[in-house]
Amino acid sequence: MKSTNQHGVHSPFIYDFVTKCLYDKKEYEAYKKLDAYRSDLKSSDTILQITDLGEGSRVLGSKTRSVRKMIESSSSPKKETRLLYRLVNYFKIKSALELGTSIGMGTYALALGNKNLNITTIEGCPNTSDFAKAKFSQFEIENVTFINGDFTSIIPSLLEVNFDLIFFDGHHNKAATIQYFESLLPKAHNESIFIFDDIYWSKGMTEAWEYIKAHNSVTVTVDCYHLGFVFFRKEQVKEHFKIRV
Repeated sequence: MKSTNQHGVHSPFIYDFVTKCLYDKKEYEAYKKLDAYRSDLKSSDTILQITDLGEGSRVLGSKTRSVRKMIESSSSPKKETRLLYRLVNYFKIKSALELGTSIGMGTYALALGNKNLNITTIEGCPNTSDFAKAKFSQFEIENVTFINGDFTSIIPSLLEVNFDLIFFDGHHNKAATIQYFESLLPKAHNESIFIFDDIYWSKGMTEAWEYIKAHNSVTVTVDCYHLGFVFFRKEQVKEHFKIRV
């Protein structure tokens, strides 16, 4: 109820982001590929044995989960994946890190956004990671590096100097989210974008989001309710926006 649209935005950078990316109504050809990938997952009979290192699913509590149920309840929804695609396309992202591959719906959206993009995606569950990797091979997506392991162990071993985009989509826990945010700050440059999924998933996640907003390194944030966008542009006045999408 506190959100606004482009008319409540006075920053030229954020105004362009809202009008040319968030509110872009163009029907991209890539959307058909996203729909095809989603349909393939929905028709899958695969049952995965899950090793959950994060907060888990509120809907799927079992240690065995069908891919069909996962795409319906715990994977990136259609509206969000389209937005992820547009974001990479709009900002011409060339290097990205994703924490939480799951079955690869969000990863696939990022990968389609720029053919020159190199993505590293980390997943704690080996079976889920292997499933997504096999699907990407089937769909002939080659610009993604899959890593299986817990985020805390893998992050210090990343060789990349920085990333244009980091998508925090796993371990929905206040302390863990703040820990990953702070450990990945050295990987950010002036034009980097951090995206946080489910910032209102729990009281703890919302508290983590408020902590991140207040951090000295952060200049601008855009709260779209399900996703929170963080910018580090030193030329921007510190400001926080809530935008309806």
